[in-house]
Amino acid sequence: MARSYSLEAIDVDFFESAPVTYRIDVNLPVTPQRAWAEFTRQNTLNWCRAIKSIEFTSPPPYGVGTTRKASLGLAGLSEHFFVWDEDATTGNYRNAFHAVTATTPGLKRFGELTEIRPADVGCRLIWLFALELATSAKAVTAFSGPTAATVFKTVETDTVRHFAKFTPQS
Repeated sequence: MARSYSLEAIDVDFFESAPVTYRIDVNLPVTPQRAWAEFTRQNTLNWCRAIKSIEFTSPPPYGVGTTRKASLGLAGLSEHFFVWDEDATTGNYRNAFHAVTATTPGLKRFGELTEIRPADVGCRLIWLFALELATSAKAVTAFSGPTAATVFKTVETDTVRHFAKFTPQS
């Protein structure tokens, strides 16, 4: 079993103040409710080549305090959700987690914020990634170098491709 390294908790402000951030901001051709259902189901993100698996380790219904495990190939994360907002009436959804542990040394803090809201056609996905590194050169390369930018672009491309397969506005 891989060794786990503890990470520090974050708050929502970290997504704007983190030393390293990535932003995916795209329109998807599905309703906000459909997009949210895809992002919050067991084994979500199975459409992304860069992600091996994601498993909710808390039972539904999900909300603040929900936990998940992610296998990203070179790194494994244990995640804790500290934001979980759902408003099916308006079509506005948002959640955020911070990594509690990682199997790759060198991360100090890591989190994701996913926001889905209505758009003129379909919905808008805003997906933020924020991290702070410790001093490990291996983590610097894996999470903040050109390779990381390529991985995040692949996640964006794979996500757009996945949702393009759905019936428009489903």
